[in-house]
Amino acid sequence: MQNTVLRTEQLKAFYVLDQFGAQKVVKAVNEVDLDIRENEVYGIAGESGCGKTTLLKALYNAIEPPLRLVGGKIYYRVNGKDVDVTTLSAEEKRKLRWEFISYVPQGSMSVLNPVLKLKETYQDFIFSHVSRQSREEALNLAKSHIAELGLPRNVLDAYPHQLSGGMRQRVTIALAALLKPRIIIGDEPTTALDVVVQRGVVQLLKAIQVKLQNTIVLVTHDMGVQANIADRVGIMYAGKIVEEGTTEKIYGEAFHPYTRYLINSLPKFGDKTMRESAPGSPPSLANVPPGCPFHPRCPRVMEICQSQMPGFTTLGADHKAACWLAGEGKNGKAS
Repeated sequence: MQNTVLRTEQLKAFYVLDQFGAQKVVKAVNEVDLDIRENEVYGIAGESGCGKTTLLKALYNAIEPPLRLVGGKIYYRVNGKDVDVTTLSAEEKRKLRWEFISYVPQGSMSVLNPVLKLKETYQDFIFSHVSRQSREEALNLAKSHIAELGLPRNVLDAYPHQLSGGMRQRVTIALAALLKPRIIIGDEPTTALDVVVQRGVVQLLKAIQVKLQNTIVLVTHDMGVQANIADRVGIMYAGKIVEEGTTEKIYGEAFHPYTRYLINSLPKFGDKTMRESAPGSPPSLANVPPGCPFHPRCPRVMEICQSQMPGFTTLGADHKAACWLAGEGKNGKAS
């Protein structure tokens, strides 16, 4: 089995909001256990509003109010040792970022300075992370890195607004890979791109992962993208991971009713029948139903589903689901 590079234990990250004198708690990430391995692409899929982006922020340890880490642990495997990053100082966390783990947020313009040419953005980034570099050395490093990834060198002479959305996203991903981090976290990197451009972005991500032999954690609600790039997929619903398995298992032998709805909603060549999606809408994370959070929408709901949340049950090699149809699991308990 591959070595673990990032893992969580009962991770809980909530938004704590003050509204008109009353406190509102949004349980965006609620008791999530992950075991992400070296040299793999781990996909996280689910509907909008299920907590995917918040989970990535927690994994990157970018916790800022109103988001709070209210429980659990996050471990990075650094130099052969598990480091609990939840106990590190702000300076220690900063040193780990970009060198060990980098983050590609939604929207490239949140990363790229619109009034600087890209070469200046790259130079500033190198100066802030690599000592003893002249501007010329930094520019040569940036040009070499861009060329290795198959991007045109002259792209560095452009301002962000002069590039297409797809090229901006590629440049942003290339920046995240510049210092060869062991983990790259990508939050919806193909959002708002047409399918042809999406393919180019996905190919770049995979090329980087193969070149660096590192780990990519990729969030997207686009199940087609996950199918094309992920080695394993975790299905997230209402702040919890409800099924996890290899891509082949998830797409070929999905067990959890929610996962089946996600898979069945995908278009298929030659099949013109109406695709079926999950009935109803996801619950508010400020008012999650008791028991299994999917039970109000589940066509196979049982009485126990309405009061108790099951733990994971192993369904086979690298495949598990948290569903009473599979059994209680080793962590079954009242929600």
